[in-house]
Amino acid sequence: MEIVILDRHNRLNTADLNARLKMLDLPEGRFSADEITEFIDQMQVYEGAMYEISTKLEILDDEFQVRFSHDPIHHMERRLKSVNSIIGKLERKGLPVSVNSIKDNLFDVAGIRVICNYRDDVYSVSNYLSSQSDIQVLRVKDYIKNPKQNGYRSLHVIYAVPVFLSSGAHYTPVEVQFRTIAMDYWASLEHALRYKTDLPDARLNEHSQTLLDCSRSLQNIEVQMQNIHRDINGAPQVGEAPKTTD
Repeated sequence: MEIVILDRHNRLNTADLNARLKMLDLPEGRFSADEITEFIDQMQVYEGAMYEISTKLEILDDEFQVRFSHDPIHHMERRLKSVNSIIGKLERKGLPVSVNSIKDNLFDVAGIRVICNYRDDVYSVSNYLSSQSDIQVLRVKDYIKNPKQNGYRSLHVIYAVPVFLSSGAHYTPVEVQFRTIAMDYWASLEHALRYKTDLPDARLNEHSQTLLDCSRSLQNIEVQMQNIHRDINGAPQVGEAPKTTD
């Protein structure tokens, strides 16, 4: 009989969350002890949803390897929004700072970035995930077919996945960003240019235009490489984003 070790490592640092919440001075006063407990419980639900989705994605990647000898997912990155980010976003939207307000208005507390090898992989993986019976598709924004003005390309899908607790199933949103390797390193550089530089405006504008040109060039290169990949690999060819669940 194989012995399976249950990994009980503390993924969510509840002590740190508790300390951060107690340090925050909000317009209506500090969080009460009950509110802190409720917030931590909800963050654990978001974390559970994030790991549910990432496990499903890992299984899909394994299946592709078996069926098509191809790994569509290059790597994944997971993150939970920080306490400061959550509260800051609520305040910018003019919303009350409470757990119910988070649940009703924020759909990106839990997030996964899925870096794929090819654009076909982006649409294939996102559609296979969307078709699973326990998954709901809440929102789809296809910035690959319709890039942002600055050249940003990615497929954003908000899924709702059940997290099973002693109180029952809690459908919880997770934002998943699907993008290719080229889209990802472009986005990383563009993010650094916007948020991590003190360059003068003229240089910023120059680099922004260069990045826009690079985005268009990368798109053309990706199409050519995708066509070569299609000729030598039997993986599914899907060119449409998932549809929202009715």
